[in-house]
Formats: sequence, C-alpha cells, structure tokens
Amino acid sequence: MRSIRYHRYGGPEVLRVEEVPQPRPGPGELLIRVEAIGVTLPGVRKVRGEGDRGPLPATLGGEVAGVVIAVGPQVGGFAIGDRVTALAFADAYADVVVVPTFTASRIPEHADCVQAAALVRSGHVALAVLASAEITAAESVLITGAASGVGHLAVQLAKIQGITRVVAAVGTVEKADFVRGLGADEVVVYHDEPWADPVDVVLDAVGGDLLPRAVAALRPGGRLIFFNSGGGTVPAFDLLAGSKTITGLTMARFASTRRGLYDRHHERLWELHRTGQLRAAIHAEISLSDAATAHRIIEARVNHGKVILRP
Repeated sequence: MRSIRYHRYGGPEVLRVEEVPQPRPGPGELLIRVEAIGVTLPGVRKVRGEGDRGPLPATLGGEVAGVVIAVGPQVGGFAIGDRVTALAFADAYADVVVVPTFTASRIPEHADCVQAAALVRSGHVALAVLASAEITAAESVLITGAASGVGHLAVQLAKIQGITRVVAAVGTVEKADFVRGLGADEVVVYHDEPWADPVDVVLDAVGGDLLPRAVAALRPGGRLIFFNSGGGTVPAFDLLAGSKTITGLTMARFASTRRGLYDRHHERLWELHRTGQLRAAIHAEISLSDAATAHRIIEARVNHGKVILRP
C-alpha cells in the first residue's frame, strides 16, 4: 500500500510516496480503507518542522473517512463494511490506516466520505470554540482564517446560533465573496488598517504575527479563543489595559472534559448537514500521490473551504 512520508523537514517537496506493508489493527482499533483525507494547516506546519520535532522519517496524522476492512480485538460497536470517519494519530496519508475506535464514528446514509472528512473534525473544532467563548446572540464575533476548513464552518455556525454580527477576517480580497456567501455580515482583509469596529469575541485560527491585531480587535472586556498552531505573543499590559482575556483550546482536552457536549455537537453537525443548514465547502479533491499540491494550496492560503486527498 502507499503511504506519504517525509525524511527531512521542509516544504511540500519533501513529501514522498512510498510502498509500505499494510498495518494490522490492535486491541481497540479499526483498519480502514481510506476514501478521503482532510489536509490541515497544522499538518503543513509539522512538515515544515514547526513546533515539536519527532524522529524522521515521519508521517502525518489527521482526519480520515472510509470503510472498515478489519476489526481488532476488544472492539464493540463496529463491523467490517461500516463507513466511518476517524482521527488517525499517524499514517493518515495512506491507502489503509489504523485508527482507535474512540475517535471513530459512523457516517450517516445521507453523506459521503468526502463530506465526512470535511465536516466532522473541523465542525467539532468550530463548535468547541464557539462553546468555549460562551458567546450570546447579542454579542459580536470576529473569526480569523474564515475561509479555512474550520473557519468557513465557524462562520455558518455562528449565524445559525443567531449571533447578530459576524466579521470574517481573511487573507485576500478574493475570499470576500466566499465568506459573505456563508453569512458573514462584514469582511476584513488582514492588511486592512484598521480592522472592523471592535468585537466582543475573536476566534483566532491563525496566530503568529496576527495575534496582536486579533487582540486589538477586541472591545474592552473582550475575550479571544486561541485554537491554532501558529503561536504568537501579546504584551501582558495589552490584556491588563483592556481587561481582555485569551483562552487556549485543544480538542483533546475539550472532548475529554466535556464529553457530553462533544457528543451532542456530533449529532448537531450531522443534523444541520442533513437539513441543508450547514455546508462543508470542498476547495479541491487531490490524488493522494499528489499530496505536495494539497500542501501548496494550504501554504498559499488560497483555499475556500477544505482540501481533500483521495487515495
């Protein structure tokens, strides 16, 4: 079977297609024949060597969707032939992948694997950041990375929740019509000076050099939910002077500490999708063997929605 690996850190050019033995599922695991893989900015940054560096050669984890072809010991609730979406902690860019059952869920009949790979993980993140912000309908929110896989769902979900003012922040003017079509009330481009009128909440999917500007976009007493892999620093005085707060969010902690809400979010995502209220936009479907092209799209920040790899 094919697997995408990299033997050194760098840009998309370091990704290589290699033949490797097919894995076997262990206790509590499923073996999935992959039909769709979600490409993410954290994955792109990992190949670049940003953050913690592990041993090489390495593979990428990520969101996958496909069909169960084998079930490991001590597994209940899943059977060969089930269509599932799951999170693979490694070797996600492959024809076949092993996933732990606690990350897996069935794909309903009304959806296909591409939609599942675009909707489930990104939708969970979008709902989790909205829940962590404890935002009310009367408040306003600004979402950075608003055209990304997570961001474009967050814009829609914010409007579905009745938030009266949703500001979409994007990297280029070419994305403005896309995010307006999702329901954004206002659109700002990162290089705009200034951004929109201050907001109550910022959902920051970008970080890095953009973080200070995201904090500056808050009203006094405003709050920012930080859920990206881009890092960034803010002078503590900026928080003190404006009585502003920053809260970090990881899905691992959210899912483990707020499991009931996490499960309700899962049901809500699929119901909103089934009824046509929530649309998972697919920017491109790209062959697994051309994973480098998918990474170039993400690095260039030109995607409108999710980029999907197809084995």
